[in-house]
Parts: sequence; C-alpha cells; structure tokens
Amino acid sequence: MSVTSAPDPVAEAAPARRRTRAGWLLAVPSFGWTLLFFLVPLGFLFAYSLGEIDIITFQVHWGWTLDNYAGVFDQLYLTAIRRSVLLSVGATAGALVIGFPIAYYISLQRGRRQLLLLLAVMVPFWTSFLVRTYAMTNLLGNGGPVATVWGWFGGGDLNLLYTPTAILLGILYSYLPLMVLPLFVALERIEPAVRDAAADLGASGWRTLRRVIVPLAMPGIVAGCILVGVPATGEYVVPAILGGGKTLMYGNVVADQFQTVGDYPFGAALSMTLMAVLTVTVLVLRRAGARAEAVT
Repeated sequence: MSVTSAPDPVAEAAPARRRTRAGWLLAVPSFGWTLLFFLVPLGFLFAYSLGEIDIITFQVHWGWTLDNYAGVFDQLYLTAIRRSVLLSVGATAGALVIGFPIAYYISLQRGRRQLLLLLAVMVPFWTSFLVRTYAMTNLLGNGGPVATVWGWFGGGDLNLLYTPTAILLGILYSYLPLMVLPLFVALERIEPAVRDAAADLGASGWRTLRRVIVPLAMPGIVAGCILVGVPATGEYVVPAILGGGKTLMYGNVVADQFQTVGDYPFGAALSMTLMAVLTVTVLVLRRAGARAEAVT
C-alpha cells in the first residue's frame, strides 16, 4: 500500500515568489526611467512654483509662497485656459466623429486589406510632427487647396491661416490617428455574432449602432478622448505655427513665461496648475471607462 505525502506549501510557493521577483526586476528599468525623467523634473517644477523671482536680477529665491498660484486666476490666463479647453474639446469631438466611422470600417475588414488600412492611418506618424504642421500652412493659407475648393462652390475668399479655426483643424489632423487606433482595438473585439443577434431581434442598423456597438466600444472612446484631449489642451507647436502668435493657447502662455519673460516660478505654477487639471480629467475619464467596461 503506497502512502502519498501531503503537498509542501513552501515548495509550491517558491515558483510564485520567483515569478514575482522576476517581474519586479523586469519593471526596474521602467520605474527608473519614470523616476529620472518624470518624477524628478516634476519635483523641480513644483519647487520652482513655490519660489519668487527678483525682478531686478531675475534670480529665483526659493521659498514656500503660493502667490504664483494666485496669479493663475488673472483674467489673461483664465482666457487662455478657456480657449485651450474649448479648442481641445472641439478637436476631440471632431476626431471622435471622424475617427469612429473610420475605425468601424477597418474593424469590419479582414486580412491584408485591414493591415493596409491600419498602415494608412499610421503613415502620418512616420513624418515629423513639425513638418506636418508646417504643411498645414500651405493647405489653409490664402490660395491654398482648401480656399480653392471653397471658391469652386462660390464661397469667395477664404483664409483660415492664423485663426482659431486653423488651430482646431491642425490639432484635429495631427491627433486623429490617436483616436482611430484605440477605437479600432475596441471595435475589433466585438464579435460578429453580436451584430447578427441584434439584427435577428429586429434592430435596425442605427439602433444596433446606438444600443450595441457604441456601448461596447466605450472603453476605446474614453481612451481615444484621453489620448487626444490631454495633449491638445497643452498644445504649443500647432498654435505657434498655425495661430501665428495671434491666438495663444495655454501652452504658449507657459512657454512665454520661461523663454521670454524669464519668470520661472510663475511659469512653473502655470504648468503645475495645468497638470493638476489634466490629471483630474484623466482620472474622471478612466473611471467612466472602467464603469462602461464593467457594464459591458
């Protein structure tokens, strides 16, 4: 008669501990990179925001004053924040309206056709962001392709360059792939049987889209809105080039404090304020995305 020995808990737990230790070791480079290039500069920025500037020597005196944050509520900066938020929301909404049909169509394709369409979406990222933004000046300027097509339909002269509309279109064009890709991932996960079941139950195409497809794609919608909205709010390059210095967004105001005015503490306070607002926005959107994913 054979006697089976009881399993040894210590021996069984050893492989799990080794996997945990290996996971931590693999994560060390990521943690080190984040600490060195994100948390440490952020700490310096926060320390600067609590300092004071000598208006004569332009030397920064370290301290613990909140006067710099009080200056953020000046009407000039509130106007820049309001403009940045409006342009960011408009560009994000436009990217969602344009990107959703594109992503949905790509998700319905299979094989090489789908790969080619995804490649077409990602091709703009192979070109420098700065080059693509400068290319928009030729498209939106007086006598450019957009103005020419507008004239064909009897619209008269059209010069969008150096206007808020040009900035909106520039942000929309630059960040549209960041909306399409997460939407594609969410839509591609939807099983065809789900759409077939909705059709069998008598749902029309629009009803299926509204009651089935959009709720199931909500995590991708939230992710796309974060990827587009967050960087668009602090955008600097697009308004500097397409706005021509006439329409300043919050990123331009912050850059001017560092590069032109030389008031590092106040520029740091503006940066920290924007980062705090964006962090809260991201947390709210992620919570909404988690709820939507839990429901679906």
